Amino acid sequence: MGGGAAVVKIVLAAFVLFLAAPAAAFGEVSITMSEVSLHGERTLASVPPRFDLVGLHWRGPGSVEFRTRSVGGRWSPWHRAAPEAEDVPDDATAESRAAGGWRLGNPYWTGESDRIVYRLHGWVTRLRAYFVQSPEERIPLRHSSLAGSPPVISRFAWGANESIRRAASQYAPSLQLALVHHTAGTNSYTRSQSAAIVRGIEVYHVKGNGWNDIGYNFLVDKYGQVFEGRYGGIDKNVVGAHAEGFNTGSVGIAMLGTYTSAVSPLAARTALVNLLAWRLDVAHVDPLSTVTVASGGNARFPAGTPVFLRAVSGHRDTGFTTCPGAALYAQLGALARQAAVGGLPKLYAPSVHGQLGGAITFQGRLTEALPWTVTVADATGAVVATGTGAGQAIDWTWDATLVPQGAYTWTIGAGESVRPATGTIGNAPVALALKSVTVTPRTFGDAAQISYTLTAAATVTATLRAADGREAAVLFTQQHAAGKQTFRFEATAVPEGPYQVVLSATNGKTTVSAGIPVLIDRTVQSFSATPAVVKDAVTFSFALTRAASVRLDIAQHGRLLTRVYAADVQPGTQSVAWSGATAKDGTYAGALTASNEIGSVVRTALFRIDKTAPRLRALSYRQLRFWVSEPAQIQLVVNGKRVVASVRAGAFSFRHGRVRSVRVTARDAAGNVSPTLRFP
Repeated sequence: MGGGAAVVKIVLAAFVLFLAAPAAAFGEVSITMSEVSLHGERTLASVPPRFDLVGLHWRGPGSVEFRTRSVGGRWSPWHRAAPEAEDVPDDATAESRAAGGWRLGNPYWTGESDRIVYRLHGWVTRLRAYFVQSPEERIPLRHSSLAGSPPVISRFAWGANESIRRAASQYAPSLQLALVHHTAGTNSYTRSQSAAIVRGIEVYHVKGNGWNDIGYNFLVDKYGQVFEGRYGGIDKNVVGAHAEGFNTGSVGIAMLGTYTSAVSPLAARTALVNLLAWRLDVAHVDPLSTVTVASGGNARFPAGTPVFLRAVSGHRDTGFTTCPGAALYAQLGALARQAAVGGLPKLYAPSVHGQLGGAITFQGRLTEALPWTVTVADATGAVVATGTGAGQAIDWTWDATLVPQGAYTWTIGAGESVRPATGTIGNAPVALALKSVTVTPRTFGDAAQISYTLTAAATVTATLRAADGREAAVLFTQQHAAGKQTFRFEATAVPEGPYQVVLSATNGKTTVSAGIPVLIDRTVQSFSATPAVVKDAVTFSFALTRAASVRLDIAQHGRLLTRVYAADVQPGTQSVAWSGATAKDGTYAGALTASNEIGSVVRTALFRIDKTAPRLRALSYRQLRFWVSEPAQIQLVVNGKRVVASVRAGAFSFRHGRVRSVRVTARDAAGNVSPTLRFP
């Protein structure tokens, strides 16, 4: 679709994939994906299956609006498909890459519906709709409380489908703040529908967005019901997927509904206040405090940017979004003040400074003057130090100069009415071990990289042993710290044949060893595929130093596609041509295997098949601004003058005076040429 202010109305398209989620304890929740056709001013297509919740994914910088029709025939107002927080690099998980360039819209609860219409603004290149059917269950939901928490409806109680979780939960070392969201769905839902909404969001986040689990840590409905979100423990620092770049160290709380102009009900605000008061108290965070957080990276705050935030912030404070809506966002200050006075007294900001072998200072702040105690215990639980005082400020220093190294537990307490703070100092001794020994490549002629991990500091010796166990060479003896270690094994002076690299580590008390087999084989002197990018035909060249049985295969993503060549070959240089006329666009590998009396050696050469012409668009002829889908050589003729330039994928421009005529084409690395754009 072209850019600008163009608006296109599109009715649901025909291509539908079913991504049915397994049945949960509360009935089956299903999700259906529809690829929406963007061709033409209007495209009529089949009606979607009935749905209760919809979420949109789209590509391009434009925006999408939609409205839905209830099964009773009533059309909703137009809703903006607001981008949702993607699971992002600060999670350090595979789900951070799940979006794959798509913009992910919020899961929007519509109630039982059977039609949808879209409106596109600006440039949208692809659009997908995910329809979730989440049945309402009219049964009582049990609440539970944990260590003074407000009533929370557990995942088991609301019917979470644990079988679809993709990975184990990740945990942050500490909790620094709460981020408040709204889900942006309708506010017209019943109390008994709330669990169905949460189940629908779970399935959309996992099956639609490709996330590990539901993104939020908690969800609160307008009736004041609190639902447990992402798996891992409501009082633990579970890393969610709710605020790009700020998931680690935050708790994400979503209000079910849209609060752009609507004021959240009193029951919802009360539940949110109670939840904030308890969860921040567990983390010993003052709801009225502020914190500076380094962004994990998003469109607004690049990675590493320090961002000043309130302990109770809105999603919009961390990125380009209007979430949690203007009305709810305006209430956050008052909600934080209410949370701060709930459940007093409290202990805030406990901290420990120093390390074993010197002075260690314990500090904290109480909301009122109270007697306080700091205790330190060793690994057996025996108390080794105690400090006491009274007042609001906690400040005590432990002289740990002569304390043996090891792991110690500390506790700061101020009576039964205050939640104590605990932590650890030092580390328990780690047993010496050699782990994760790898060699890349396993078969080589000149050099290989060997990696291993030491669990503790040690002196490491690397020895090369022949197949009969005799020592062929000592590669090195060096002192190394704990952690991953890597060294390069140069084998140019070593005769060909099978060997074993043996690693031995000692710390004076313990000695451990590990070995890994290698094969030094110089049969294949070279192997290449030319050209690197082709429309169809590619030529493989290889040189052998001795006779070998050779085969040449074509593979993609580790899967064998076809065998190109197999023969007994004498020393020298050979060439083999292969036509990929029937192959689809993509990256492939030519795999050459040469076998003889020494062993088998495999060499690979990557190449790419590209039969698709680059897509070229004019953004502005007068300003000579264009867009191309892939790196290409641009041939531009402006006012009869020819210009040739190589550009990257995306937007590019040329400088020129007054433009009277333009002719432009794009040629990619494989020689594919785009259609010519002309002006006028």
